[in-house]
Amino acid sequence: REQARLKGSVVGEDTEEWQKEPGFTGLERVGGVDLSYIKGDNSRACASLVVLSYPALEVLYEDCRMVAVSTPYVPGFLAFREVPFLVEAVQRLQQEEPKLRPQVLLVDGNGLLHPRGFGVACHLGVLTDLPCVGVAKNLLQVDGLVRDELHREQVHSLQREGDTFPLMGTSGEVLGMVSCGGYNNSSKPLYISVGHRVCLETAVRLVKSCCRYRIPEPIRQ
Repeated sequence: REQARLKGSVVGEDTEEWQKEPGFTGLERVGGVDLSYIKGDNSRACASLVVLSYPALEVLYEDCRMVAVSTPYVPGFLAFREVPFLVEAVQRLQQEEPKLRPQVLLVDGNGLLHPRGFGVACHLGVLTDLPCVGVAKNLLQVDGLVRDELHREQVHSLQREGDTFPLMGTSGEVLGMVSCGGYNNSSKPLYISVGHRVCLETAVRLVKSCCRYRIPEPIRQ
């Protein structure tokens, strides 16, 4: 019920002036968030928030804290386990360095590409009211999307840096975009989806512009 209630607040289109500019003129700060677990221990994790300058992609702020994760993992409800720590990190930044508040967050996870169309990037976006983009390293198999031979062939066909193809589910809805890193000859794709207050095309352009390597710099840092 809580997930369905929050989902009603997701905005899947551009809301900021800088998003409409070809070179994202007016965008100065891009954030990245991630929750990384200690190997073999699902109860302890490092919650990280990094803010980079844009377009130079230099670190302006970083907050990494070890946290005790007590909410159990339930497929499709990962955000309830992870997002509270990321919201706290955004709130700390707001209190300590309000001038460094990011104008958009890249989230290590999915947005609308989710069984109920409300992944961690949507959840975090709605709770912080920040534009958010989901950037995942693996395909979440929902709405008929599978990592079958056809999918692997499509990924393989992404030859050039920045090549993309849409992820269309059996419902006919485009849930996200596959983007070829191509950086440093990486053949592994990224799965980009809308989180909140951004359209898919803008999300893909932004992620591309933040990549020096396969993983976009705000998340990599």
